Amino acid sequence: MKLHDWQQKWMQQLQGERGLAELTLKNYQRLIAADLTALELQKITEPKALRVPVIERLLVGWRRNGLGERSIALKLSAWRTFCQFMVESNAMDDNPAMSVSAPKIPKRLPKNLDVDSISHLLDLPTDDDLAIRDAAMMELLYASGIRLAELVSLDLDHIDHRMMQLRVTGKGSKTRIVPFGRCAEKALKKWLSVRQAWLNQKPELALFVSKRLQRISPRTVQQRLNYWGKQQGVVGDLHPHKLRHSFASHMLESSGDLRAVQEMLGHANLSTTQVYTHLDFKRLASVYDSAHPRARKKST
Repeated sequence: MKLHDWQQKWMQQLQGERGLAELTLKNYQRLIAADLTALELQKITEPKALRVPVIERLLVGWRRNGLGERSIALKLSAWRTFCQFMVESNAMDDNPAMSVSAPKIPKRLPKNLDVDSISHLLDLPTDDDLAIRDAAMMELLYASGIRLAELVSLDLDHIDHRMMQLRVTGKGSKTRIVPFGRCAEKALKKWLSVRQAWLNQKPELALFVSKRLQRISPRTVQQRLNYWGKQQGVVGDLHPHKLRHSFASHMLESSGDLRAVQEMLGHANLSTTQVYTHLDFKRLASVYDSAHPRARKKST
């Protein structure tokens, strides 16, 4: 079989056995698609033709095309996974991509908003339906720390209003229970009233819908958050991950419980969460003067 054929079998294995999300599958396919075409032009079409020098030439090409260290590391990781699949399928004797070193990626601290900025950001108009929906989305992102993909995939029956909890399906189709606070619950109730008026008996499971009465798309959420960031005077672009980072750092500052934050974020490894400890120590001097996170404030 040719490399393109093996790529298709690899995609089927990732989807069937590992249960990866559709977006993750598309990313894997995109990361090596152009490389396979380039290799085909070089008459490299069989798995056993892949050797360490071939992978090294690919890496040099990525650099020449202006890819950054993080993008190169992602592509190399995809090739390692692809080659390992072919090794396990007896199409190759060894994995040449494992012999090529990945570039070192400098750790960057996540950018987050302080508590006062969060409060100002979420002070949206209460007489506009879109603002009510957007406020509920932002409150939930900040109150629970869920990812963008997790937010848009929420259904009505994923919410336990009495216990103020969400049932979230994250990466690798893993389910976790995440709490949310009073402000998010208040915003959700306002939105559910608007949602009911919008749908007018139309059956729809999605918690958040667009004006077209369909499940809201990730792109729409990103656009709406960026819009409100500019409207409310937030410095820099506002995106869902900034609210997630803010949730994580504020929770860590308040509780100091790294494992609890790991559980709520849905991180498989504690080392992924530990990046927030750097942010915590950096801002330790200002913690004493900071307000509690919005999710813990008492309602007035």
